[in-house]
Amino acid sequence: MTDLFSASSADSSFQPLAERLRPATLDEVVGQSHLLGPGKPLRIAFAAKKPHSMIFWGPPGVGKTTLARLMADGFECEFIALSAVFSGVKDIREAMQRAEASQLQGRRTLLFVDEVHRFNKAQQDAFLPYVESGVITFIGATTENPSFEVNSALLSRATVYVLKPLEAGELEQLFERAQAAAFADLAFDEAARNRLIGLADGDARKLLNLIEQLIIAAEGADRRAIDGAFVAGALAQNLRRFDKGGDAFYDQISALHKSVRGSHPDAALYWFCRMLDGGADPRYLARRILRMAWEDIGLADPRAAQIALAAADTYERLGSPEGELALAEAVLYMAVAPKSNAAYMAYGAAKSHVAADQSRPVPEHLRNAPTKLMRELGYGKSYRYAHDEPEAYAAGETYLPEGMREPGWYRPVPRGLEARIKEKLAHLRELDEQRTESRGQNGG
Repeated sequence: MTDLFSASSADSSFQPLAERLRPATLDEVVGQSHLLGPGKPLRIAFAAKKPHSMIFWGPPGVGKTTLARLMADGFECEFIALSAVFSGVKDIREAMQRAEASQLQGRRTLLFVDEVHRFNKAQQDAFLPYVESGVITFIGATTENPSFEVNSALLSRATVYVLKPLEAGELEQLFERAQAAAFADLAFDEAARNRLIGLADGDARKLLNLIEQLIIAAEGADRRAIDGAFVAGALAQNLRRFDKGGDAFYDQISALHKSVRGSHPDAALYWFCRMLDGGADPRYLARRILRMAWEDIGLADPRAAQIALAAADTYERLGSPEGELALAEAVLYMAVAPKSNAAYMAYGAAKSHVAADQSRPVPEHLRNAPTKLMRELGYGKSYRYAHDEPEAYAAGETYLPEGMREPGWYRPVPRGLEARIKEKLAHLRELDEQRTESRGQNGG
């Protein structure tokens, strides 16, 4: 098998640092201890030398390609790598022909497909017969949720392993390994190391690429001591950007929404700033904040929706970065406001009921009666005008279709304004009961 691990030492000096430090053994892999630690799934698979088809799901720079290459070595398989970005049907066909030829020679083939989610359904389906017949062991790598991006037929034949971003301690370990290999003569203070690790954002490859940029910058400035200020000045702005259609984006907006719902203002502000830092459109965030006002605060504090709308309008007038302060204040208000999803739940329950129920006629006393004929037919007869009743409430009156029980969909919570709404509704129910008792005592 020919790959970067067999490259000569003369060639290695021209390779990027990330390639030069790519692990050659399983023990050299940094991170993913939940899969590679003692007794963990991939460690067991390596020890048993029994390959199986799998999909690696995780962000960039966490070892997906490295693990696939190590498996090919560990399982003594032919290794074929395809990129779904650059490969087409012709490449797939040629890869399968190579795998069939290897099978005839008694060797297994491990086919690695990077960015497998970029293949369309037909291209993904093309692998199925070769996986089922054992011609290939399939390993796909994806940064997107395979539940949505990988065909169910292929997904059912592979085990999904979730790879995690590297933690700060793991990036520190990688930094020390890189320093010993490539820049032992440079001294990094704690601020410089912390800034680098923060910019890497859990991505090992990004950390090593940033280090290479710093080495070049240090050589140009003839420096041997690197501090945080030099790192900030030498590196271009490195935002923690995410694919705006990917899982990282939706995971973070989910965290923001749930922090607001959980009444944790600091966490809500953190995720709001993380999304801005990652390149999220503030207008999108404004729409989500407005949704939070209606969904999670509702009638417990109707001012929340007004503040959300005002913040969105302020952003439209001021733009970035000034308008973002208005959105941040709206986020904080949502987080500390009293919470109620009573209206949200009531609407959902009523909507589901109507969709499944029959079309019940409007009771005659509630019908409009603009003509003589309608009045003769009894439309509007016995209707009680609420404003003419004590407390402007027609106690005992019915407003639902005949034969339909009181559903009790809206159940206000004892928080914020809804606490007063709850008290009022309880009082009105008492008036209804008094009216019913009065009718019974009067014989109708």
